Amino acid sequence: MCAYNLFRSNRADGLLCAVPEERSVPPFVTGPRWTFDGRVDGDRSAPLGFDGKAAEAGVRFNGFYLFAGFRKRTPDH
Repeated sequence: MCAYNLFRSNRADGLLCAVPEERSVPPFVTGPRWTFDGRVDGDRSAPLGFDGKAAEAGVRFNGFYLFAGFRKRTPDH
C-alpha cells in the first residue's frame, strides 16, 4: 500500500479524501471546506472507513479516493 495524504471535509458529512503522496491534490480539496488531516501509511494508521483496495481502484480511475470516515465513540462519564 502506498502512503496517502488525507483531507477532511469541514462539513458534518464525515467525508475524507485520500490522495497518494506522489499525486497532485485535486483542486476541490484546496478550497476552504477541506483541511489537511494527516497521513495514511499502512493499515495501522488508516482511519475507520478507509479501504485499501477501494483506495487503489479510486486512485486508478479518479486520482484520489473519497470515503466516509468514522470516529470511535468514547464512553460518556
